[in-house]
Amino acid sequence: MMLPLNTRAWHFFFRRFSSLRLETLNALASLKPQHHHNLLDRVRLLATSGNLKEAFSLFYSLETPHCNQTYATLFHACARHSCFHEGLSLHRFMVAHNCADLIDLFVANHIMNMYCKSGYLDYAQRLFDAMPRRNLVSWTALISGYAQRGKGDDCFRLFSDMLVHHRPNEFAFASVLSSCSSGYGRQVHAFALKISWDASVFVANALITMYSKGGGFRNVLGGCVREAWTVFKSMEFRNLISWNSMIAVFQFHGLGTQAMDLFIQMQHDEIGFDRATLLSILSSLCGSNDNDINVCLKFCLQLHCVTVKTGFISDVKVATALVKAYSDLGGNVDDCYSLFMETSCHGDIVSWTSIITAFAERDPEEAFFLYTQLCQGDLAPDRYTFSIALKACAGLLTERNASAVHTQVIKSGFGSDTVLSNVLIHAYARCSFISLSKQVFDEIEDRDVISWNSMLKAYALHGQAREALQLFSQMNIQPDPTTFVALLFACSHVGMVDEGIKIFESMSENYGIDPNLDHFACMVDILGRAGRIHEAERLICEMPMEPDSVVWSALLGSCRKHGKTELAELAADKLKELAPGKSLGYVQMSNVFCSSGNFNDAGLIWKEMKGYGVRKEPGLSWVAIGNQVHEFASGGQSHPEQDVICSKLKGLIGKLKGMGYVPETSLALHDVEEEQKEEQLFHHSEKLALMFAIMNEQSLSRSGSIQTASTISMMASALAMTIGIWNGKLVLGNKALAKLIGGYEKVGNINELSKVLLGVQKESCSLRGSRVSLGHTTYMSPCTAFSKGDMLTEARALLKQMRKLACR
Repeated sequence: MMLPLNTRAWHFFFRRFSSLRLETLNALASLKPQHHHNLLDRVRLLATSGNLKEAFSLFYSLETPHCNQTYATLFHACARHSCFHEGLSLHRFMVAHNCADLIDLFVANHIMNMYCKSGYLDYAQRLFDAMPRRNLVSWTALISGYAQRGKGDDCFRLFSDMLVHHRPNEFAFASVLSSCSSGYGRQVHAFALKISWDASVFVANALITMYSKGGGFRNVLGGCVREAWTVFKSMEFRNLISWNSMIAVFQFHGLGTQAMDLFIQMQHDEIGFDRATLLSILSSLCGSNDNDINVCLKFCLQLHCVTVKTGFISDVKVATALVKAYSDLGGNVDDCYSLFMETSCHGDIVSWTSIITAFAERDPEEAFFLYTQLCQGDLAPDRYTFSIALKACAGLLTERNASAVHTQVIKSGFGSDTVLSNVLIHAYARCSFISLSKQVFDEIEDRDVISWNSMLKAYALHGQAREALQLFSQMNIQPDPTTFVALLFACSHVGMVDEGIKIFESMSENYGIDPNLDHFACMVDILGRAGRIHEAERLICEMPMEPDSVVWSALLGSCRKHGKTELAELAADKLKELAPGKSLGYVQMSNVFCSSGNFNDAGLIWKEMKGYGVRKEPGLSWVAIGNQVHEFASGGQSHPEQDVICSKLKGLIGKLKGMGYVPETSLALHDVEEEQKEEQLFHHSEKLALMFAIMNEQSLSRSGSIQTASTISMMASALAMTIGIWNGKLVLGNKALAKLIGGYEKVGNINELSKVLLGVQKESCSLRGSRVSLGHTTYMSPCTAFSKGDMLTEARALLKQMRKLACR
């Protein structure tokens, strides 16, 4: 917004600019007494030292006229200290008093520079246009102003106009190169070569920066990086900014190896470094896509030592960058926390956000604890802090933490922030509170594609494919590839094969989006789950790119489900080749052999795993008791009450056996006795979590909540029958609900199955406060059970209900 000057004063000033005579200037200057000069010197001294308030107070108390140098000093101080309003008042004072000294070009350039530095380019342009005479400084000042505000086109236009009147200096070149686009940048580079300004270190540094942003013609080999490197190598003299600029180029393009090599060369040549060097090199470690992570972690440790030795560790930004680097490279989070506490980082919101980020994925509970510590201090979380705190909440079991952060978001004035709303949708969905996800989605005023994708993913996560497709039909913006990944994922988990195929084909036909690896992986999963293995194999062969580990994993899982041993071996070999350190390919192939009774080959697989040092990641389950979340791993070794839990579980299994439960041991280790197999299965993480919930039934404030990272089918029947024994309330999501009903169907307990289904339909199955929309998978098991039990009337009624809810 412009702050208008007096219009008549403006015109008077610019008219007087060219009409006053040199004789008048000299006459006025001769009238100034000596003590007046002394006071003006005092004004200049105060302004130069930054005491602007005292300088202006003394200046306005003096009699006019004032000398040019005093005005120039004051305008320069206003520009340097961002005191726009003081500078504007001084300009008004100068115009109002019609002082002849003020028409000097030197003063006018300082006024224009002050407006440019303050961001008022319209004022600067008006002053520039009204100047009857301009020198190179006038042009360069305005060019620099446009460059600092990112107005590349205006900057290049003004630079081109200047060439008619003046030969540009190195500062004009540096300004225009720092802001112009690729085509303009190459033209300026050519002109600099023509008049030999490319030898200037300022111009060369600007050229490196210009090419680092894509100023060159990019190709698959990284042409812009190569051009920046060519400029760097051709420099006869390089200063520290030159080296920093080149490291920043490598960092920007994810070339961590080159960045590290250049930093090592700097130390070898005794160039030295500053904070900018350290920040760039640490960032290059985090964003590198060509480095071994262990090499990067070792180099990060060396940089840490250097920062301690040179004292840069006391710089908040450097310490924060170190914390982030350790976190991103998989370093010990305790070391990150120690570094955070030992430095001054705890007084900076960016540092708090970094340390919370370090814990968010690996220890969400600790991350949320750090967030609560931050809120209790004097610092206020910003939108980035809220975002990472909600990410941590998504890794927790209950919705209480997400709701608490949501409240703080609203209180802090970020309730309408679309980015935070998108994160909230994800957090509530991961906590199984999909109704709150939908509520947040409905309240977003300006939805972007991520908003739609987040809600689609939420439906997909809970097996609500129909709702996802219905929401997609309401989407009023162009979808992106992630949109179709969510839709295909939703279809794959509820067996909607035809719908999935239609969506896959519509991507390129209707939306111009070429399928990528994620889309092909989803399609392989859709076809494989439906038993159309050969179609899935053919799709892999026809892929326009090489399949990755996710594609082969999807095929392997389908082969295991449908007993396709030969194709499973091919998929497992590919999976082990692409992800040699992962256990998935070995475990899945072992299960395939076990299912077919080929225990010798299964044993060989486990021996191969042991030989390569590959370890199977244990299945994890969580149960929320009161305000605390308890984690269980298979074997129960991670919980302090393991002995009591295992003892109680043994008694529960005895009751289940009395009801007809038979443990499914086909996938257990083949070379142990049957009783030992059952003993191993008793310690499954889901059973341990459920047993712990039963033990703490009286402590449940509202409901016990169980989540699991495991999908082992042998748990279904035991879970179903355990619910019948336990009178407490266990909250289950769609997938868990379908699994529970499937368990009753498997053991033939139709009466209990009917009770569960009736309760679901009547109460809409409270899902930690939300309402479950039953889908295809949930209904199929009871239909099968009713048909097997000659309860055809009940089966027909259920099918009618399915049609009513559009669950085909």
